[in-house]
Amino acid sequence: MMWNRMYALFVARNTEFFRDRSALAWSILLPIMIIFVFAYAFTDESPEKFKVAYLVASDLVKEESSPAFEKFKSTRYIQFIPVQAVDVNLRKIERHQIDLLIDAKTSRYWINQTSPNGYIVEKLLIAAYINSSQTPVKTTVEGDQVRYLDWVIPGVIAMNMMWGALFGIGFVIVRYRKMGVLKRLRATPVKPIEFLTAQIMSRLWLLIVVNTLIFIGMDFFLDFRMYGSYVDLFVVFTLGCICLICCALLIAARISNEEVANGMLNLISWPMMFLSGVWFSLEGAHPWMQKFALILPLTHVTEAAREIMIDGVGLTQVLDHLLVLTFTSIILLVIGAKIFRWE
Repeated sequence: MMWNRMYALFVARNTEFFRDRSALAWSILLPIMIIFVFAYAFTDESPEKFKVAYLVASDLVKEESSPAFEKFKSTRYIQFIPVQAVDVNLRKIERHQIDLLIDAKTSRYWINQTSPNGYIVEKLLIAAYINSSQTPVKTTVEGDQVRYLDWVIPGVIAMNMMWGALFGIGFVIVRYRKMGVLKRLRATPVKPIEFLTAQIMSRLWLLIVVNTLIFIGMDFFLDFRMYGSYVDLFVVFTLGCICLICCALLIAARISNEEVANGMLNLISWPMMFLSGVWFSLEGAHPWMQKFALILPLTHVTEAAREIMIDGVGLTQVLDHLLVLTFTSIILLVIGAKIFRWE
């Protein structure tokens, strides 16, 4: 009798699942989509071991460079990255993220004397200019290599906020709708924008408190870099939490099935986890991947927090990231309130 009851429940649950076509589709299509996207995005067939950035005036205008530089550029196992800004890339040389920066027109180059890769690339550069009328002009940059721990900590904290925001809010609202809680709230004077704003505030303080404790604990045991202002970092993480919560609210605005919500939340969270620069730099990645990463809120949270913690910059230097997070939050909240349904 016990086995018959268990079998009946087993059949009933599976029948319910297979009748829900949307949940069935997500369970099949989601892993396939993730595998294909990441298999293409992270397939690296190039054998480059060194990174050299060279200055260009514009991505749209192709400039002529000297034969010596073209010879150097043809060196195997070196990845050449066109860049436009000097200051940003000097900081990367300080951190050992790129090995050498060169101005192809003036033959001036910047290098970190403590970088082993920079030493090798410099020898190759000088060898390429031996028979050239131009002589490379050396400028040294000082700075210690940033530990991977110091570099990854801001992204890990931001990622933890993402999981708490997306799944902590998304599943709650979908469950409220499924249990009829939202249907009962509809009979009250509460408006959708009021309900969604309350959800943001209730989740925001919890995420801030939890991740503050995590930050303090990791700093005590790991002693990672923190050169910027704690207040500035708090502002960045607060705006990031709000933006990520608004993403969850938009997804949960109309869905009443928890399995569909799980599929959509995974569809958003997995690309953000791998394409937002949390675990590794996207420097030198496919151009489309870099542009796609700028769409993701987690990218702006991670980059802004990383610049404050490692470089010691202020809010004015990360204002572009803050504006993106602010406007994205407003847009998502407004759309979520417009399409929100109580049942």
